[in-house]
Amino acid sequence: MSQKPRGMYWEDFEEGMELFSPRRTITQTDIVNFACLTGDFNAPHTDHEFCKEQPYGEPIAHGPLVWSIAGGLGYASGITDGTVLAMLGVDGWKVHLPVKHGDTIHVVSRVAWKKETSKPTMGIVSFDREIRNQRGEVVQSAKATNMYLRRLEDG
Repeated sequence: MSQKPRGMYWEDFEEGMELFSPRRTITQTDIVNFACLTGDFNAPHTDHEFCKEQPYGEPIAHGPLVWSIAGGLGYASGITDGTVLAMLGVDGWKVHLPVKHGDTIHVVSRVAWKKETSKPTMGIVSFDREIRNQRGEVVQSAKATNMYLRRLEDG
């Protein structure tokens, strides 16, 4: 017996709707683990002495790390749990501010548009997504487009 997904279905989204994720604090361990996982040991992420001479003063999180954690926050919120089928695109991704260990981020996703597909079991939703820090500052933004399950007529 399968469990009903807790995520939102295509029909649940309305244009203009804002969705908020839980928060998560970025740790030095996150930054080091991401460097090890990806092999990206560039100085802004791993060289404390180099960073002391930069405006941000200490190692900063990799941009893709922050975006990936934001994806996990979507799951943690329940929005995508069991109902998202695929990521279709990320457009206009911008990094506005650095994220350091100790910063706490959350995601605000505004439904930009949605459309049906030729298959009655799925639909597309596009979001204007902002990742914000504990001060409410936008640290990253992009348009993210995903495919979601649709509700079946009998369910």
